[in-house]
Amino acid sequence: MSALRVAARRFPRAGKLVSAVESPLQRRFASNASQDVKARTQKEATLPNPDPSPDSLTMSFINERAPYMVPTYVRPAPMMMKGQGCYLWDMENRRYLDFTAGIAVNSLGHCDAEVAQIVAEQAETLIHASNLYHNPWTGALSQSLIDLTHKSGAMRDAAQVFISNSGTEANEAAIKFARKVGRSLDPSGAKHELVSFHNSFHGRTMGALSATPNPKYQTPFAPMIPGCKYGNYNDIEQLQTLVTENTCGVIVEPIQGEGGVNVATPEFLAALRKRCDEVGAVLVFDEIQCGLSRTGTFWAHGHPSLAPASGEAAHPDILTTAKALGNGIPIGATIVSGKTVASHIKTGDHGTTFGGNPLACRVAHHIVERLASPELQESVKAKSAQFVSGFEALQKKFPGVISEVRGRGLILGVQLGPEFTSKAGDLITAARERGLLIITAGDGCLRFVPPLTITEDQIQSGMKILEQAFQSVFQP
Repeated sequence: MSALRVAARRFPRAGKLVSAVESPLQRRFASNASQDVKARTQKEATLPNPDPSPDSLTMSFINERAPYMVPTYVRPAPMMMKGQGCYLWDMENRRYLDFTAGIAVNSLGHCDAEVAQIVAEQAETLIHASNLYHNPWTGALSQSLIDLTHKSGAMRDAAQVFISNSGTEANEAAIKFARKVGRSLDPSGAKHELVSFHNSFHGRTMGALSATPNPKYQTPFAPMIPGCKYGNYNDIEQLQTLVTENTCGVIVEPIQGEGGVNVATPEFLAALRKRCDEVGAVLVFDEIQCGLSRTGTFWAHGHPSLAPASGEAAHPDILTTAKALGNGIPIGATIVSGKTVASHIKTGDHGTTFGGNPLACRVAHHIVERLASPELQESVKAKSAQFVSGFEALQKKFPGVISEVRGRGLILGVQLGPEFTSKAGDLITAARERGLLIITAGDGCLRFVPPLTITEDQIQSGMKILEQAFQSVFQP
C-alpha cells in the first residue's frame, strides 16, 4: 500500500473528529527526520498551530515529492489531509478554521454529507460517456441554472448553458462566443476587440489571460491574443472611446475577487450595458467568484446595491460561473442570452471532453438548488454584518492599519493602509499558526470568502484569532 494511502487512512470520514494517532507514514518519515526537539517545543509553546519545522514528518513527505511537481505555486508547509464543514486538518492533526473555502469554492463546506453521498452514488452509476451521447444530468443542470436565474430576477434573457470544467474554461467559452457574435454581425472580422478592466482576473488560458491585464501573469507568455483593450474599473467617461464599433465583447466582474474585492458601481455597470447596446457588443459578467449566493443574492449583479438610483440594473448577455458550482468537483458554466448570443452559436463552434459529465453535473444540480435557498441567502447577509462589525472593531483597535472594508455578503476585503501593505503575508502566516486560514487579494488586501454555512460562533472564534494575528504583527 502506498504511503499516501496509509496517510489518508489516518483520517476518519467526514462526520467524525480527527484524533491524534501515529501511522506507519509517520514512523517511516520519522526515521529520516532529525529531532530538534528543543526548538520545536519552544515554538509550539507559544503557537497553537506552528507551521511544520524543517525536520518534521510533513517536510520529509513534501521534500520527497516536490522534485516531481512543476513549481508553479509557493505553498506554506502544512499539508491538508481532511476537511469537515468549516475546518481543515493537516498531516500532523493540526486543525484550522477555514475562512478561504478553497478560494470561494466550498460554499457548502468541506466534505458535505449530501454531496459525498451523491458523488458515491453517481460514481457507481456513470462517471463519463462523452458528449457524443446524451446523459440525464447535463440538461438537468442547465435547466436548473436557467430557471433559478430567472426566479432570482437576474440575467433576464438567460436561455442556454455550456458546461465546462473550470472558471477559466467558462470565460474562454464566453470570449469565443463574443468573437463569434462579432463575426456574425460583421463578417469582415473587424468586430473582434475584447475589452476588460485593470485589477480583473479571468483565468490563465491564453484567451482568459489576455483579458487579465496583470503584467505578472501576462509578460512571461506575451504576446497576448490580438484585439484586447483595457480600461479602468468604475470609470464611465472612458467608455465612449474604449468600447467602439469594433468591440465584440466586454468582460467584467461585478465584484473583482483577485484584484482586491473591488465592487462595481451600479452606474458603471449600467453605463457598460448602455454602451454595449449602442455598438452591438456582448456584455459578459464574470461571476465565478462572486456569484451563486456569495453576496446573499443568487447572482452578484442582482444584489440590490448594484441597482442604480434611476433606471434598470444591468443584465449581461453572457454570465460565467464555476468555483461554488461544484463545491470542489471541477465544473464551470457559461450561460448565454437567447436574444443576443444563442442564435449565433452553431454545432461545432465549441466543445469539451470532460465538460458536462454526469458526475459533475449531478453534483452541481444538487448544489445550485441548495445555494438558491432564500434561508441560506438571508443567513449570508447576517453573517456578513457580523464580519464587517468585527473588521470595524479591529479598525478602531489598530488605528491606521486598516484603511477600508470592502465587498458584499461573504466576499469581503480588508484593505491595509499604504504603509502596512507589505505586512499582509505576515498576517496570513500569523493567523495560520494560530489556526485560521485567510488569503490575500490585490495589493495588501486580506480576503475573506468562508463557506456560506459558517456559523456565528465560528465567525466569532475566527475574529478572535485574527485579532491575535494583528497583535502579533503590529504590537509584537
